[in-house]
Amino acid sequence: MSSWLPPRCFRKPVRPLRLFRTISTTSSRRQSDHVRIVEVGPRDGLQNEKQTIPLNTKIELCERLVGTGLKTVEAGSFVAPKWVPQMDNSNNILEHVLQTPPSASHDVSYQWLLPNQKGLDRFLATCEAFSQSFGAMASYPTPPPSPSPTNDQGPSLNTSTQDPNAMPSSTRGLPSTSPNSSTFSFPPNTSHEISLFCAATESFSHRNTNCSIAESLSRFRPLITTAKSHGLKARAYISVALGCPFEGPDAPSPTTVADIATSLLEMGADEISVADTTGMGTAPRTEALLKALSAAGVRTEDLALHFHDTYGMALVNALVSLNHGVRVFDAAVGGLGGCPFSPGATGNVATEEMVYFMESLGLRTGVDLGEVARIGEWISGELGRDYRVGSRVGKAKLSREKWLEEKGKG
Repeated sequence: MSSWLPPRCFRKPVRPLRLFRTISTTSSRRQSDHVRIVEVGPRDGLQNEKQTIPLNTKIELCERLVGTGLKTVEAGSFVAPKWVPQMDNSNNILEHVLQTPPSASHDVSYQWLLPNQKGLDRFLATCEAFSQSFGAMASYPTPPPSPSPTNDQGPSLNTSTQDPNAMPSSTRGLPSTSPNSSTFSFPPNTSHEISLFCAATESFSHRNTNCSIAESLSRFRPLITTAKSHGLKARAYISVALGCPFEGPDAPSPTTVADIATSLLEMGADEISVADTTGMGTAPRTEALLKALSAAGVRTEDLALHFHDTYGMALVNALVSLNHGVRVFDAAVGGLGGCPFSPGATGNVATEEMVYFMESLGLRTGVDLGEVARIGEWISGELGRDYRVGSRVGKAKLSREKWLEEKGKG
């Protein structure tokens, strides 16, 4: 075992042990039949594009994706422009999302990738500025009453400390918060999360983040602590978990990935996205990795799987993951993507493929496949890509819709 992580037997349990089995109910069965798809197209899908993508195109992409029923969208990254120029205007996207929340009837969570403290500071500054103006606008029509012994309705309504996940209401139907809280005020039905990333091999860690695995983990702890103090959830990616472009398809070992995952959960990460960044993952290796994670005490409820389809194995590996109880998967509309620090890696598994695959198995995603296909065709055109290559499912779906339309006219 690597020297930078303590032996597992000396660590605190990641989660309390469950002493009683959960009785199977209709509610629990419905939950197990639901798959949540995290749409990473606006960030992971676009970050490797060489051409400059207009800000309005990125904003439209986010807005249209939310309209399909997707509940989680990774919208941007607060990374230094010199490393990933395409993400330079993520702050503008965040401002737009805050000022013009989606009209979707379902709750929407936006995720933002942050590489370091500087990125987190920029993100928090934008949230704080909006939160203050949002609180002020909410309280403007009816100023809070003057405090008195007989008329004390709690904190004033122009504070900016709203919990983005709870959104409790005061007697006036406006945000009611504690003046000593440090959480933000966000529009109803929306929340924001931070995402962090580390690598599972030393070679990739040094190439991607210019530091060792141990150093990257030590940097995460204060970032997660700060996010939690503002009421924000934290997601952590573990890159090259099923094959490294520099160390080969058999690196890293499953236990190394499991050790990193347990460390991140102990720091307070809410979800671990285990990423097959290179697309080298196979069914046997995915199986071994999931067994190692389970043996380390990592619950499937805390996991997401992130597959690239470089060798056409993404859906095969997704099926293996499903059989282990995983119900959260990352995907990108139109199969967009590719890691700028992973030579040879192609796009993420397409959202269209993932939705069709899951629903063909009788699982529910809540996502409108036809609308995702239309978005995939549109954004592929904007990028000069052949949509038939990005998503065979999407192209087939649109072709059938066109045929049915023409048949109806005839």
